[in-house]
Amino acid sequence: MTSAHQGLTGLLDTEAIRKDFPLLDRLVHDDKKIVYLDSAATSQKPRQVLDALNAYYERHNANVHRGVYTVAEEATALYEGARDKVAAFINAPSRDEVIFTKNASESLNLVANMLGWADEPYRVDHETEIVITEMEHHSNIVPWQLLAQRTGAKLKWFGLTDEGRLDLSDIDELITEKTKVVSFTLVSNLLGTVNPVEAIVRRAQEVGALVCVDASQAAPHMVLDVQALQADFVAFTGHKMCGPTGIGVLWGRQELLEDLPPFLGGGEMIETVSMHSSTYAPAPHKFEAGTPPIAQAVGLGAAVDYLSAIGMENIARHEHAITEYAVRRLLEVPDLRIIGPATAEDRGAAISFTLGDIHPHDVGQVLDEQGIAVRVGHHCARPVCLRYGIPATTRASFYLYSTPAEVDALVEGLEHVRNFFG
Repeated sequence: MTSAHQGLTGLLDTEAIRKDFPLLDRLVHDDKKIVYLDSAATSQKPRQVLDALNAYYERHNANVHRGVYTVAEEATALYEGARDKVAAFINAPSRDEVIFTKNASESLNLVANMLGWADEPYRVDHETEIVITEMEHHSNIVPWQLLAQRTGAKLKWFGLTDEGRLDLSDIDELITEKTKVVSFTLVSNLLGTVNPVEAIVRRAQEVGALVCVDASQAAPHMVLDVQALQADFVAFTGHKMCGPTGIGVLWGRQELLEDLPPFLGGGEMIETVSMHSSTYAPAPHKFEAGTPPIAQAVGLGAAVDYLSAIGMENIARHEHAITEYAVRRLLEVPDLRIIGPATAEDRGAAISFTLGDIHPHDVGQVLDEQGIAVRVGHHCARPVCLRYGIPATTRASFYLYSTPAEVDALVEGLEHVRNFFG
C-alpha cells in the first residue's frame, strides 16, 4: 500500500485475491493492464469457479434427478449440493425454499406471474395495487408493469430525493390496504443507495402485503440473511457474485411456495401427468421446469464457497473502505457530479457520475483507451436518469479485488478525459 493509501482500514489482501482472477492480468490495447471497474454489471470469476465448471463437464456431465447410473447421481449430488450451499449462504430456513432460475430477471418475473395466477388471498387483480420504487432496475419494473396491464391492478411507486434516496414521506399513502405486493431493490445498481428495508417491510406487513426484494446488488457485497430481512421473496443472480452467467436464485417462504402456482410447465416440475390434467411436484422442483442450469448451479456453489471462505463481513468492510476513498477522490475532479449519495454511508460499491457536458459514452471510450473498464448508459434504470435530468451516467463499481490504486487510475483517467475534450 502506498503512503497515499495508509489511512485506509479494513482492506483485504487484494494482492493474494487478484491472483485467483485470470482476467485481471489481461492486457488491453496492446500494453495496458486492465483496470476492471464494472463488477456491478458482472463480476470476474476466480479459478476455483472455472475449475468447478471444467470438472463438472469433464467428469460429471449428465442430466439430474432421474438417472440411476453413477455419473447421473454425481451430477444430481453436485446440483442439489449447490442448493444446500446457497441456502446456508442466505440463511434460508429450508433448502426447499431455494429455486434456481437463469437470472434475477427470471426470478422477479416468476414472482409476478405467480401472483397474477394465484388464488386468493395472493391474487393480484383490478382491485389491488402494486408498489415499487423509482430507482428500480428495469427487471423490477417491467414485470410489474406487465402484471398491472394484464390484471388491471394499479402500479404505484416511491419517488427519490435529490440526494438519491427513497422518499418515504408518503409511505402510508403508497402502501395501503389495497396493496398486494411491494417490490424494491435492496441496493440500487445506479445510485448505490442501500434502502431502508425495515421501514418498508414493517408498513407492508401492517396492511398484509407481500414483500419482494431484489438483492442482485446486495448478495455479492454484504451478508444476506433472508430471515433478518423478513421479506417473502428475495431474488439475486450468480454472475455478479463470482459465479457463472445463466444462474439466478429466487428464495421464497415455504408456505407461499406451497400455495402459489408454477410459472413454467414441463418436465421435472410435475408429480403426475395425464391427457386431462397434471399435478405438481413440491417446491423447489415445482418451479424448475425442464433441464435446469446444472453446470451453472455447480459454478454458483463454488462461488459461494469462495466468498464464504473470505467472509462476507470482510468483503463488506473492504468495499466500504474502497468506496469511501473513491467518493473522496472523485469529488476532487472538477465538474464531476455524483448521482446518488455523495458519502460512503448507507451506499454500495457502485458510483455513478457525470463529468461536465462530456457525454458518458465519450468518457467511457477515452477511459477504455487507458485500459479502464467502466459502464456507461442508463444502467437499465432509465427512470432514475429522467428523475435527475441526465441522459446517462458513467458508473464505476468495485468488488473484493478492487484496489485504491485502481481508484487513483480512474481519477487520473478522468483528468485525461477532461484534457482530451478541452
